[in-house]
Amino acid sequence: MQGPLKKMCAKLDASVQYTLPLGEERVPLNALIGQTIKLRYTGNIACVHCNRVIKKSFNQGYCYPCFSSLAQCDMCIMKPETCHFEAGTCREPEWGETFCFQPHVVYLANSSGVKVGITRQTQIPTRWIDQGAVQALPIFRVKSRYISGLIEIVIAKHVSDKTSWQQMLKNNVEPVDLIAKRDELMHHCKLEIAEISQRFGEQAVMFLENETVVDIHFPVEHYPLKVKSFNFDKNPEVSGVLQGIKGQYLLLDTGVINIRKFSGYDVEFSR
Repeated sequence: MQGPLKKMCAKLDASVQYTLPLGEERVPLNALIGQTIKLRYTGNIACVHCNRVIKKSFNQGYCYPCFSSLAQCDMCIMKPETCHFEAGTCREPEWGETFCFQPHVVYLANSSGVKVGITRQTQIPTRWIDQGAVQALPIFRVKSRYISGLIEIVIAKHVSDKTSWQQMLKNNVEPVDLIAKRDELMHHCKLEIAEISQRFGEQAVMFLENETVVDIHFPVEHYPLKVKSFNFDKNPEVSGVLQGIKGQYLLLDTGVINIRKFSGYDVEFSR
């Protein structure tokens, strides 16, 4: 099968079920664990937004004109507290109204240790799976991405807001009582979060005190002791025994590859 890569589709189950999109084709991956697979990059890349053929991609799959002009590629997507819409400088206000002004969730996750993160409510639990989290707990539901970013900054003073992808792939992570951690963080952040709630209104910030921890199990037979990462730009052919899948990574006995990083790359898949 052949086609441009997109990030793997994942479904939460007793063990996460993965499917690899290749253009219009879909490759169920879980059944291939323990088998040899091969991915060969043909040298062609198509922009994930406009589909134009390009030689180099930016920001996980965009051509340079799209990367330079689209609001979805702005830094405020990664740092929502710098929201351009809030500042009156959004390049695509209509897109911002659709994407940023919908319910967002602030959560705790355990991927390489406890971290705080944000995502659109519609992206739960996909966001947690993509990050390789083994546990997750929603703690706030808010009415916009900007508000979620403000709360994330407050909580990030006390806990990380990043994942160590190498430690995540090695599965160097211990179970954590996320509810106890949430309560500890709320104690430290109570005043600052109350100020945010007062600024935007009580209906804009909802504390999710009755949520339960979501446990996530990934289909992995063997975790790597050392992480060797493949790069299609340096080596167009990746092959090996598929030992597992975690986050957006395929774990082979020869190394790992981040599928999302190479969105838009035309790839032949075989086994």
